[in-house]
Amino acid sequence: MSSPLLPKNYAPSEDEEFMNPVMREYFRQKLLRWRAELLAESSETLSSLQEGGIQEPDIADRASAETDRALELRTRDRERKLISKIDAALERLQDGSYGYCEETGEPISVRRLDARPIATLSLEAQERHERMERTQRDD
Repeated sequence: MSSPLLPKNYAPSEDEEFMNPVMREYFRQKLLRWRAELLAESSETLSSLQEGGIQEPDIADRASAETDRALELRTRDRERKLISKIDAALERLQDGSYGYCEETGEPISVRRLDARPIATLSLEAQERHERMERTQRDD
């Protein structure tokens, strides 16, 4: 299956047919670019971590370097989880379910998808979900 060409400066809008081939290609490319950026950052971190242990002679400098390293590893772990969400979104694009709310089956707004291309819930469903989480936390 060949991908439709993406017109230069194309931006999806609510006025066009939802998830038409050009819109799907737009989101596919956006997700692939995002994934490539995350993977590039991840390999940079790996390289710097493999360069060896922390050689700071000063205890305060060493503690600071350890803190930075721990933060970097947490960030990479979050990015790893994000990559799996991107992969799942790419699979949904493949099977035709991308852009539709997992809860209601309704289309997710194009603006929401553009801002958060891995979204699986419409804004209303997401807000409902967050309200329920807050209520359960308050118990």
